[in-house]
Amino acid sequence: MIDIKSQQMQRWLAVGLLVAALLLVSLVIIVPVINKGLELYEHKNNLAFTLQQYQRILAKKDAVIDNMNVIKEQHQQRSLLNKQGTAALASAEVQEFIKKAIVDAGGQLSSTQALPVSSKNEFNQITVSVRMTGNSEVLRAVLYKIETAAPLIVVNQLDIRPMRGVRSRVTRQIEPSNELNINFQAVSFMRKEPE
Repeated sequence: MIDIKSQQMQRWLAVGLLVAALLLVSLVIIVPVINKGLELYEHKNNLAFTLQQYQRILAKKDAVIDNMNVIKEQHQQRSLLNKQGTAALASAEVQEFIKKAIVDAGGQLSSTQALPVSSKNEFNQITVSVRMTGNSEVLRAVLYKIETAAPLIVVNQLDIRPMRGVRSRVTRQIEPSNELNINFQAVSFMRKEPE
């Protein structure tokens, strides 16, 4: 009887060891293989998603190229850069434009002066110093004309000061004036002249 119980115990122990060995083998070999498979499956799905995004981007390539061409054409039509052959000619053109804008607006041009040309990257900066007088409406009209100019003209260092009024002969008081002394720099750009 002891022998049968002992044999039965050994069988159960052998079965237990077999089950433990199978669990150990599954934990060491099968679980990592399954985890690696799941990781590869997730990586494959991420790559498929990225591929779909790239395909959508590539599908829009022609539209983007067409838009770039339209923007380039608009840039060429706007003529933002001064196309004169030299900086001196460009400066003269800016001075003439400013003079016409001031006279058309009803202001008085006191002086214009071409400042030295400065270069940055592939562009020359043409700067003209302007002194004028006029009221606020004249100033508004001149600034609007400059803002909408082609080629592009930028206003820098705008200085506005009220003009001193005239003394009345009757009352001996200084009467206020709507006139303004206006100083500013008008800046235009052109490509550097070939050396």
